[in-house]
This record gives sequence, structure tokens and C-alpha cells, in this order.
Amino acid sequence: MKVYLDAVKEVLERGTRRENRTGIDTIATFNINYEIDLRKGFPLLTTKRIDWKNIVIENLWFLSGDRNVEFLHKHGCKFWDPWVNSDGEVPSAYGNFWRRFPVLNAEGLSAYNDQIKWVVEQLQVNPFSRRHVVSAWAPQNAQTSALPPCHCLFVFSVQNDRGKPVLNLHLTQRSCDMALGVPYNIAGYALLLKLFARFTGFEAAIFAHTLIDAHIYTNKPDGSMNDYDHVPGLREQLTRVPKPLPQLSIDPEIRSFGDLTALQSLDTDEILSKIAVEGYDPYPQIKFKVAV
Repeated sequence: MKVYLDAVKEVLERGTRRENRTGIDTIATFNINYEIDLRKGFPLLTTKRIDWKNIVIENLWFLSGDRNVEFLHKHGCKFWDPWVNSDGEVPSAYGNFWRRFPVLNAEGLSAYNDQIKWVVEQLQVNPFSRRHVVSAWAPQNAQTSALPPCHCLFVFSVQNDRGKPVLNLHLTQRSCDMALGVPYNIAGYALLLKLFARFTGFEAAIFAHTLIDAHIYTNKPDGSMNDYDHVPGLREQLTRVPKPLPQLSIDPEIRSFGDLTALQSLDTDEILSKIAVEGYDPYPQIKFKVAV
């Protein structure tokens, strides 16, 4: 994943120090763009180990539209816990707005729009439309949320490529934690692209990514908050030569969006046998402390 390492290098080389809401400084820069061709392999970072289970379980949770973290906890995923309320829910959960975006109906009453269902249907009946948009940014929530959506908007685009239509996905990400978040975001949306390609009958092709505020957490100028300094770990990754990318394997029985529902009742190993990466041989894990 040379594009990821190049993005990290760009932030380190031209980023500037900034304070932010977490109280932990970042080195940050504006507007990085890249493309990844999924036909060359699945973009799961190899310069450090990434937990594939977390990616699969989190995205199944997103696609379910659920706000409650019970499904995550069932599979040992607790990374959303810092933002859980007293009801066991994450008010700003991505899937909640993917599946239940708040709108007003024709009578002016509160209603919900299932963006995922609509996009799947439209890709099948009107594939060359330029309106296959899914937004997680609901202003009434986002403007007051403790953690408004970082990856806030994604768009599917069918393009003709070498004589046949292929499915692409573009992600707009407003806030980009280069050490912790971005590798998971890349793999998570690549998984979504592969799943939607399966649902709609297209070949998955390009994942494009716009990083609006690309940042790396670092210690203070006086050396304090050193536990949150992500720079050394990222510099270590820059010394590692990327290994061949793995391949994604999706069970042949998963053919439609509705087939994902059956996965909700399975145990972790069963789920990972149906959505698996093959040939993943990364370098050892590098731990980074999350800034909440």
C-alpha cells in the first residue's frame, strides 16, 4: 500500500503543528487524494498487522443500521465504547444515518430514508446515475455530537472500463487519523465496494479517497503526552517494504444485501469464514494510543 505510506510521508513533511479538541497536538495538512485498484489485491495494510475481525464486524454493524453496541460486544469489539451513552447506544453511529437518515415526508412529518437500500436498487436499475450518494452527516446530530462522522460521505460510480462497466467508490473523509483510523477506513470501504459489487453484479474496481484534514497525533513541544506520539511508529512503518496484498473471499451464498442479515446470528469464526482475507502476511503490529 504505497499510496498510504506516501500519504503518511506527505503529512510528516509538509504538515504543521496544531491544537485540537482532544488536547493532544497533531501534525496536520490539507487535502490528500489517492486511488487504489482493488483488482490488484485487497488493500489491507501490510506494514503493520490490522485486525480483520474488527473491520468485518464493524461494517456489518454499520450496514445493519443499529446504534446499540451489543453486536460489537458479542464479537469482542469495544472500540466504540468511549462514545456509548447510558442506553448502550452510539448516537452518531454511521449505520444509523446510512439506514435511517432523518427527513420530512410529504406531510411534513418526521420520517427516515434508507440510503443503502436505495443505492443498491438504483445501481441495479439505473447504474450510470451520478446520484449514488450515502451521507452519514446529519447536521442536527453532527453539529452537537461528541464524535461527528469522520468518513462523512461516499459515492458509488459505474464507469465503462476496457469495454465493460465496473463499480468504483469515492470516500470523502473530513477528519483523518493517519496512524489508527485511515488504514481501517481504507479496508472498510474496500470491503463495502466488494460487497456492493457482489450485490449489483459489477466488478469492483477503484477505491478513491479524499483526506480533508490528514493528521498525525504527536507529543507536546515540551515532550509531554509522549504516550500519544504516533510519529515514531509511523516512521518505523516507512522503513518497512510493503508486502503483496491479500485477496478477499466472500462466500458464494452472499449474493444480495438481504443475505447479510443471516450473518448477524453467527459466531465470530463463522462470520470470518464467510468474509475472509487470504494470503495476509503483515509485519508485526504497532500499537498507537487513541486520542478520544
